[in-house]
Amino acid sequence: MATLLSFRSSCYAIYQDLHEAMDIADWRKKIDELDRHLVELLNARALAAHEIGKLKRNTRMPIYEPEREKRIFENIFRANRGPLPDGELRQVYERIIDVMRNIQKNEIAPQTEAGGKHTEFDVEVND
Repeated sequence: MATLLSFRSSCYAIYQDLHEAMDIADWRKKIDELDRHLVELLNARALAAHEIGKLKRNTRMPIYEPEREKRIFENIFRANRGPLPDGELRQVYERIIDVMRNIQKNEIAPQTEAGGKHTEFDVEVND
């Protein structure tokens, strides 16, 4: 929760910065700060996906749930205030969801060989 508040504060600070004269170095510094917040949020999301993977493993639920993903996209489009267009936001979230799905796959069928990696063809998780 503190991360989300910090991120919102950063977003508010950007809007304030729009009214100030900033050069490219200032904007890059701002982007670096935002990237640090995004990493925190993505890692928090990954932790949640990992825990959901445990629950799915224990209840034999499928990894891929199209209705859930549909709701995710509906939520992000509703929250999007731009300037990032919905199409590009969808592309970002498709990748995020793919990575989170892989985290869940690894929870359900962890790597058995040292250093080996599974692909979606190695493990049938939706039987």
